[in-house]
Amino acid sequence: MIRRHLISRASLALSAALLLGGCSVLDKLVDQERYMKDGGKALVASRNFNLSPSVTIPVETLMFWGAYTSVAYLIIDPFAPNWEIKQAAFPDEHVLINLKMKRVYSGGAGEARQVFQRRAGELMRSGGFNGYQIVEYSESLESSILGSQRVAQGVIKLTHTEG
Repeated sequence: MIRRHLISRASLALSAALLLGGCSVLDKLVDQERYMKDGGKALVASRNFNLSPSVTIPVETLMFWGAYTSVAYLIIDPFAPNWEIKQAAFPDEHVLINLKMKRVYSGGAGEARQVFQRRAGELMRSGGFNGYQIVEYSESLESSILGSQRVAQGVIKLTHTEG
């Protein structure tokens, strides 16, 4: 979580620095004649960024792709965990572990068993147990209108070894 915030802050600072640095040369990059045709009152000015004498990009295109990228980032969110873990404790040191994967993901589709075992190990260590036994485990896909979602469910028994 801390890493995600550091990356977000670093990218925000870099973006701000680039935008502020670009303010001093904005007049050289913007096609002033096209802007004045709109009377200077358009929400998105009909301007072009002149990257070179032969390459220009309309501001509308830059704004569209910026918005598109932002929405895609919010939906995919590559720094969010791929799996949601819920657990419930039962008598005799049995624990039910439910895993549910994000609907839109960018990798991690085959790691349900690893996540399950990692969580079982964490429960074992935090509870002062010496081991665990997988009583049952299953993986499946849940279908819905928004698409399928991977789920996994299992029960473990936490054990103490005598000795």
